[in-house]
Amino acid sequence: MAQTYLDAILRAHRASAADDERTLDALLDEARACPAVRGFEHSLRDGFSVIAEVKRRSPSKGAIDADLDPVELARAYERGGAAALSVLTDADHFGGSPDDLAAARAAVHIPVLRKDFTVSAADVCDARIMGADAVLLIVAALDDVELSEFHALARELGLDVVVEVHDENELDRAMALDPRIIGVNQRDLVTFAVDTERAVHLAPRIPPGVVRVAESGIGGPDDAEPLVAAGYDAVLVGESLVRAPDRAMAVSALRAVGNGAGR
Repeated sequence: MAQTYLDAILRAHRASAADDERTLDALLDEARACPAVRGFEHSLRDGFSVIAEVKRRSPSKGAIDADLDPVELARAYERGGAAALSVLTDADHFGGSPDDLAAARAAVHIPVLRKDFTVSAADVCDARIMGADAVLLIVAALDDVELSEFHALARELGLDVVVEVHDENELDRAMALDPRIIGVNQRDLVTFAVDTERAVHLAPRIPPGVVRVAESGIGGPDDAEPLVAAGYDAVLVGESLVRAPDRAMAVSALRAVGNGAGR
């Protein structure tokens, strides 16, 4: 059977986690001593929100803007009205780094999601230590024990958690966590193909009160409109914003889709 994008990425991350010689107790002490977070979930509960992503490249698209300045990009996103940032910290597959996250967060006042493949308790601690306000847990990448343990640890450390799903089965697994934020990724992490109907299809299954975030396949306002109509509170957008000639204006145009939608 051919190796998928997800197989390769997870294999690399789990190998790195297995080689990590740091002690969890030391990481926990360092994480617990970090300054207060900014409140990622809270930022998404004030009208239709845009989570704007700092993304250099991807396994499927290659380079998007390999030499981007995370400070300049983060400030443009904030000027455009982004409610929060998402910053890729995976180096090998996305060209990101913890330095990108730290630089972007220091340049703005809005909260930041660490976008990466969390596979260990150390990854959760690292998110807090590098300055993230929220961490991503991908249901497809974790078993139920890992999901429960990492979700509880993140909350203990003050991090908000975006629990990412792709289908009904993953959503059912996610709901066992009593999550505050559900992200529906319209990109299949096996093939990396995008299904723009996925988020709309899953929306009715997400309980009221849970923040709903649609991810991937959002190229502009036309793609955001059905997501607003389906009840999504936010969109997470990367490639189209990074490629936009005026990044602040591109964020503003996405935000405008939610205006007057009865939210």
